[in-house]
Amino acid sequence: MRRFARREWGPLAGTLRRELTARRWRAVPLTLTAVCLTALLQFVQNQPWGYGPVRAIGAVRAEDPLWLALLRTPLSLFVPALDLPVWGALAQVLLVFGIAELCLGRWRTLGIAYLATLCGTLYARVGLALGPGTLLGLPASDAQVVDTGPSAAVVGLAVYVCRRQRAYWTGAAVVVAMVVEVVVKPNLAGKEHLAAIAGVLVLMAFQAWRERGQGEPEPRPGTRSWKPPIRS
Repeated sequence: MRRFARREWGPLAGTLRRELTARRWRAVPLTLTAVCLTALLQFVQNQPWGYGPVRAIGAVRAEDPLWLALLRTPLSLFVPALDLPVWGALAQVLLVFGIAELCLGRWRTLGIAYLATLCGTLYARVGLALGPGTLLGLPASDAQVVDTGPSAAVVGLAVYVCRRQRAYWTGAAVVVAMVVEVVVKPNLAGKEHLAAIAGVLVLMAFQAWRERGQGEPEPRPGTRSWKPPIRS
């Protein structure tokens, strides 16, 4: 078990320790901003005067016009679901966004988070078009369900970081957990999580293909990019 833990999480732990030792909380400005924004939006949407404005700028439904959904998507990432405890959403954002920002950097973390969220948003429209009689279809009632908020981004980032840090078993466990979620409770949120994972897997496959085509090595554990670290 000790060898497995060292092989599975050793590179990830080394990266986190190095980044936090060097810069402490200054290493995760995106994560701290995301946590504060999520908490603020949760507080506001639970006020009688705040529910409408938050829904207007950050709630994405499949029944909305596509241009409006795309306009709301950036902020929707930080609007937690009303029917779930907010501490769970905050813990997910703090942990997964924090690890991703330390391993990948600020802008790549944000880009992958939005990619995962966008894949879930677009899947809802495809699922409604397919209808409830197909494997990937959705019932018409799901058109009025608000998208998943930060959870799709969290799942997508978790899978991406596991692949980049070679924590393959952990990444596989995340995927299996999302599949089990859909089997046990087949709702829109679960299927959007799978769509987010699918989008991230496509991105990783494209990056691997491009790296092979350019003859560049696989990213070394403990580095933020596919380029070798600079040595002085």
